[in-house]
Amino acid sequence: MSKTNTADDQQSTASGAPLTRVFGIRHHGPGSARSLRTALEQFRPDAILIEGPADADPLVGYVAAEGMSPPVALLAYVPDQPAKAAFWPFAVFSPEWQALRYAAEHAVPVRFCDLPATTVLATEDEPGDRIDPLAELAAAAGYDDAERWWDAVVESVADTEAFEAITEAMGALREAAERGMFAIGPATDPTPPGQPPDEVRGTPTADRSAAGGGETLEPDDGPRSIAGEGSASDNSPTGDTVGEATGLEDVERERIGIDAHTLRREAYMRQTMRKVLKEGARRVAVVCGAWHAPALAGKLGPATADAKLLKGLPKVKATLTWVPWTHSRLATTSGYGAGITSPGWYHHLFTETEQPIARWLTKVAGVLRAHDLPVSSAHIIESVRLADTLAALRARPLAGLSEVTEAVRSVMCAGDETLLRLVASELVVGEALGAVPDGTPTVPLDADLRARIRTLRLRQEALSRNLDLDLRKEREVERSRLLHRLRVLGIDWGTPTTGEVRSTGTFRESWTLRWRPEFAVSIIEASRWGTTIRTAAEAKILDTAGRAGSTVGDLTDALEVALLADLGDATNGLITRLESAAALDHDVTHLLAALPGLTRTLRYGDVRGTDTKALAHVADGLLVRICAGLPGAVTGLDTDAAEQLRSQLDAAHTAIHTRDNDWATGEWLAALHRLADRDDVHGALVGRAVRLLADAGRIDESDSARRLSAALSIGNTAAAKAAWIDGFLGGRGLLLVHDRELLRLIDDWLRSLDDAMFVEILPLLRRTFGAFESGERRAIGQAVRDSGPGAPSTGEDTTFDVERGLIAMRTVADILGVPV
Repeated sequence: MSKTNTADDQQSTASGAPLTRVFGIRHHGPGSARSLRTALEQFRPDAILIEGPADADPLVGYVAAEGMSPPVALLAYVPDQPAKAAFWPFAVFSPEWQALRYAAEHAVPVRFCDLPATTVLATEDEPGDRIDPLAELAAAAGYDDAERWWDAVVESVADTEAFEAITEAMGALREAAERGMFAIGPATDPTPPGQPPDEVRGTPTADRSAAGGGETLEPDDGPRSIAGEGSASDNSPTGDTVGEATGLEDVERERIGIDAHTLRREAYMRQTMRKVLKEGARRVAVVCGAWHAPALAGKLGPATADAKLLKGLPKVKATLTWVPWTHSRLATTSGYGAGITSPGWYHHLFTETEQPIARWLTKVAGVLRAHDLPVSSAHIIESVRLADTLAALRARPLAGLSEVTEAVRSVMCAGDETLLRLVASELVVGEALGAVPDGTPTVPLDADLRARIRTLRLRQEALSRNLDLDLRKEREVERSRLLHRLRVLGIDWGTPTTGEVRSTGTFRESWTLRWRPEFAVSIIEASRWGTTIRTAAEAKILDTAGRAGSTVGDLTDALEVALLADLGDATNGLITRLESAAALDHDVTHLLAALPGLTRTLRYGDVRGTDTKALAHVADGLLVRICAGLPGAVTGLDTDAAEQLRSQLDAAHTAIHTRDNDWATGEWLAALHRLADRDDVHGALVGRAVRLLADAGRIDESDSARRLSAALSIGNTAAAKAAWIDGFLGGRGLLLVHDRELLRLIDDWLRSLDDAMFVEILPLLRRTFGAFESGERRAIGQAVRDSGPGAPSTGEDTTFDVERGLIAMRTVADILGVPV
């Protein structure tokens, strides 16, 4: 403790007056957190005030509860508009979190002292202070790198006296700002189009990689982020970096001062301090962003001015709770204005006090070894030596992230930037998902989700992991249903993917799981649909399907999802709506588009135990309408429309074949047979109908050849013939490889074309044959060569060259030593 602080304590004790100590910190700075913890141990306050929403005080008790594990965040949201929300994140290395922990461990009353969330959520975004105090102080100290200066002064050395010095320096900067001594230019916004302006409290500087560093000291460090439409973004006003603007003499500038929003926040903090002192506190510790420290230190003065400044502030009803957070969402790359570039590194510095560099490099070696890279103990030893040497050359008390990274690049990665990015992703940023106690206030929907997760033994993890489900097991089926229900509610915890387990059946399902903090807001938004995951999903899918303009295809997709998610109460309603929509929709293409999805869902009765009898009735009615309307739908189509309809015919044929229902198969093939017998339909459709009938065994090879020969007859144009062939073959070259008669017919037709016709149909033929596999094309070419008019004769050539034969015989005799 400094001599000044000691004198203040003695004077306060002698006079009996209360003592207030203001600790200006840097959010998410491990050095600041460690120094603050030491300072609190020395000061021994009987009340602690922390920068944060004042209406979050009832949640302070959860800090010491079992199950609370940072990173976590305070979440405030408007119940009627859940998308309007704000987050205040805390990591274990955040100074505010350490102050909360100190209060809990020593039974010291603690409060948040910033503007309440009710006001924050009611206030529109305001411009913040356009000052980067860190850059200004670094420049005054002769540093061209603000991060390195802060690391050297604060983060690398745990010194409680630094708080008083920082408050004094910030006071000087604020005085200069109030007198308009800072200037920013140019006056126009220099931000390129499409790029967000720098965040005031987290303006990037040249190097953030030094040891223990956090984000830039923020002039405005209100809510860490505001969530809108399910995403988080910083609530701080934007501004330009002062340090980058100084020294510019030939541009227009504007004078700046302390922002009005900052002044209101500081007025509220002072009012909170007055209230605590009035309640009898004798030793008050105030933990706030360093930029605010000068405004809170010293005598508070009369409350009239602050009360006038706070009068008439807007308010809105708000609900607050704790939610899990992640290290990646603390990073600047996530868009968090007070973000840091290396949360994993900062967590390591704060938790590993003994030999942090050696232990960090050991972790790096572990990451590289996990990716099958040869990294030995010698690599670790040499990396530690190099990092320490670089720190000594740069006059640093401890190697920082920049020195460690250079050592890893040179020794462990051999200059490979790809491997270095791997280390940065898995360690420097890292990933950790916090947890909150089960009793934390929450909406009923979130409570139901937590209960389901525990029952099904799932884990919420920040890192992506694959989950392969065997739907023959009851628990696996329930897991699948939960993930599908969450997707209905817009909570994409699981994403369907291709699994590593090979299976040709329908009892396997694979997912990629990754939990993101913003799901907390999505859950609150979804709570308006119901109090449980199942009822909420049922209500939402019925509402979505019931909107005006929902097509047969939309309803079919919704029904498929409802069956996957086992939303029984919604299934009947969807089937009724689907029947009505199908009866009113006379467009066969719409019905064809809906049939495959509807037929797929019929399989779920076998795999998931779902009753699909009513669904089979809908599918049968849909098929009847398709078969009845198909003759009119195929008449008078151009090439593009015919090709689109051909794709739908393929999908419908596959779906009906998969269903394996004799009546449905017979109706469908009869409709195709009527189509194949017509001569007024586009060749692509007739050729495909013939092909599908041949595959189903309704027509034999000789009938297929006859129909192909008729299509290639003199009466049709070359383009129509090529379209028929394209429809008939349809990307399946093996038919020509094994059926030489069909190949001969096509080959004869091609050889009979004159040059003009051949050039006309060549693009279509190239597309048709280009869809074949390379091996199929080679086999077809070999078959054409062997059976073509230029093929070599299979008879033996009995003509011999006697002279050449005698020469060969003499040579062989000489080799064997036999006289000729």
